[in-house]
Amino acid sequence: MTLATSDWRSLSAAQRELALSPSSAIGGNYQPLIAQYVQRSAAARAWFAAQSQHRGSSPEPSTSDGAHNAPSAANACYGIVYGDTASQTFDLFLPPRTSAAHRAPPLLVFIHGGYWQELSKNESHFCAVHAVQNGLAHAVLDYTLAPAASVNDIVDECEKALRTLHTQAAALGFDPNRITLSGSSAGAHLAAMVALRCPFVASSVLVSGIYELEPLLGTSINHALGLNQAQAQRLSPALHDVSRFPKTLLAVGEIETAHFKQQSADFAAHLNNTCVYHLAGRNHFDVVFDIIDPATELGQQTLRLIQST
Repeated sequence: MTLATSDWRSLSAAQRELALSPSSAIGGNYQPLIAQYVQRSAAARAWFAAQSQHRGSSPEPSTSDGAHNAPSAANACYGIVYGDTASQTFDLFLPPRTSAAHRAPPLLVFIHGGYWQELSKNESHFCAVHAVQNGLAHAVLDYTLAPAASVNDIVDECEKALRTLHTQAAALGFDPNRITLSGSSAGAHLAAMVALRCPFVASSVLVSGIYELEPLLGTSINHALGLNQAQAQRLSPALHDVSRFPKTLLAVGEIETAHFKQQSADFAAHLNNTCVYHLAGRNHFDVVFDIIDPATELGQQTLRLIQST
């Protein structure tokens, strides 16, 4: 089974190499954008540290019987373990709790990209402040990178992280029935595969993803992945039954290769009744900054999606 509108089979290996290179749409150098991930993530952690200091220096309000209320500032918890290896952790950011809140907040999970071979959760905290400022809990997953782990192993790890979040939701402080799973690039692939396996995922936001993996075969990208045809097909969300897939928002940057745009269009057609938002002025690497930013079209659509669950 292949996507009916996909034309990648007509491309040579060299053409697929270029089509699957997101940086080719921005002149080849994506390192300044990775530097923005680092800078914005560091700024987010500093914001949460300041929140913690403020909470520590101020007395907690008390109730009429003298008992203290829960902390009223946003909070960050780093390195929560979901498995046995050092990479099997996630970071959790929680919004302020108020006496008016009668429900636990929804959770927005983010899985980073990097072609399953680069980056980590530490460069992926850039959505955390916007998330908690809009009343959401926010988890950022880490996983073992290829070639130390296969793509199948990475999918299994991310599924284990989601199941850990779901089963520990009450203790961690969010609503297990309102989990939205998001990811960018390879992270969007991982989010889609996990959403297929975890029926408790309420919705998903998939950004600039790759949903059919067979085009990677014969390219340099696959050197670290070691996928064969059978594995690539089995690990392609676009080739699965999506009849029970959660409500989904797909987005792609305006400044992307035609192949990445086609991957999103094809997967949207496979899902049915799912729109693809082409975000003006955004490329494969900076589109992630919009995921939950209410000043952007994607951020507004994400908030509407979460609020509808």
